[in-house]
Amino acid sequence: MKFIVDSNVFTAIPNACFGIVVAKGIDNTKSNPIIADMLVRNIKSVIERYANKSVKEDSAILPYREAFKKVNINPNKYMSSIEAMITRISKGKGLPSINPIVDLGNSLSLKYVLPMGAHDIDQIETDIKIRFSTAYDIFTPFGQAESEEMPENELVYAVGNEIRTRRWIWRQSEIGKITSQSKNIFFPIDGFNHTNLEAVLSARADLSNICQDVLGCREVQIGLVDANSSEFQL
Repeated sequence: MKFIVDSNVFTAIPNACFGIVVAKGIDNTKSNPIIADMLVRNIKSVIERYANKSVKEDSAILPYREAFKKVNINPNKYMSSIEAMITRISKGKGLPSINPIVDLGNSLSLKYVLPMGAHDIDQIETDIKIRFSTAYDIFTPFGQAESEEMPENELVYAVGNEIRTRRWIWRQSEIGKITSQSKNIFFPIDGFNHTNLEAVLSARADLSNICQDVLGCREVQIGLVDANSSEFQL
């Protein structure tokens, strides 16, 4: 199984890069107090950082808004996952604890102001791709049972013809969610070589270390995909 970014993605967003962590053997069945505390602390940090400040005008958020425009996604209507999460927190709506894997991803997303996904690789039988959608793709919205047809030429995370994340890093599908039984995880960290690569690499290292030292993972891989190296063997 590979993680592959289609060449057309780099034509549209030449400086896109994707930090990679693959962690195996996570116990996601019970809460982890260290990760729970980390999430609380990073939520508090976001509240302080964005007090009386416009989230969408922040220098860490702007590259995602600009990239959305390049692929015909309206960032005012469809916020990237990191902008949406920070906006929610800054408006006093908080952020719920879900499970250790999700909480860890959310916590580090807030710490480094980066979008970070989580995909259960045991539920995936073929390559994970970032590509533009086709008329044959389907998407099952989060929290729903029925799938819906996809418009063409939308930037997505896909496994076969099943869309795992719409509008690149906007909304996750129901079939892609992390459950208590998830244990082998592919974490992509979406960024840009020219603006926040250092943050991507720092988040990757932090995530890798926590997976080993806190979650006791028996195997952790790290990698980086960009225009110069568009595939990674998971």
